Amino acid sequence: MKNVGEARETPVGAPQEEFATGERSTRNRVARSILDHGPSTVAELAERLGLTQAAVRRHLDALVTDGVVEARDRPVYGTRTRGRPAKAFALTDCGRDAFDQSYDQLAVDALRWIAEREGGEQAVAAFARARIAAQAGAYRRAVAEAAPEERTEALAKALSADGYAATARSAPVGEQLCQHHCPVAHVAEQFPQLCEAETEFFAELLGTHVQRLATIAHGDGVCTTFIPKGAATAGAAKAAGAARPPKTPKTTHHASASTAGRNPA
Repeated sequence: MKNVGEARETPVGAPQEEFATGERSTRNRVARSILDHGPSTVAELAERLGLTQAAVRRHLDALVTDGVVEARDRPVYGTRTRGRPAKAFALTDCGRDAFDQSYDQLAVDALRWIAEREGGEQAVAAFARARIAAQAGAYRRAVAEAAPEERTEALAKALSADGYAATARSAPVGEQLCQHHCPVAHVAEQFPQLCEAETEFFAELLGTHVQRLATIAHGDGVCTTFIPKGAATAGAAKAAGAARPPKTPKTTHHASASTAGRNPA
């Protein structure tokens, strides 16, 4: 099987999102190999995965930046040879947690219990909004402290700090907020209220209607949210009120369970 994007440029004519998806897949293989075999050097990973050492280093640099792996000095036993000892890369606690899916089923079971005992889908939606509200402080501060034209980028950085690997990029008549990882994707597959509450929060935080174009929970490679041009400026006043207790979002553009995460167009 070919490894997309190894030691070469983006293929001519290949969509950027498809290329990015291949990159993430290979990056996950690198992290998984470290999980399975323990701390590993660049040479060991390259041989194990059939990649060039240059490609492995590139993926390791990205994983280190994301806080998934960290470089460690490998202990030297016996006579030390000349030269610097090879660095071994090990998973961080955050990286190890990314592979632990045991809590997914627990979360699904808990939300199903809430739905069955406490009021159906509306109860799950209320939980999802409460969850977002509990996490909102850092996002509000990040947006409030950024210049109007940098608010989407600031939100992306705050989301990345929580494990969403988010980026912001220009788009026709607006911007796109892309989340390349979703820690709750497996749960959101069955409970789209999680995605809906997040979209509502983005709209409330930026002070404008936003449109969710794709979600990882629906099988897309990236969670993509479109933010119209001028939204950052419109959201400045709301962001400035970060110190005030967040109110329950009053937006009414809820997506239905059957269409959540999809572009209605």
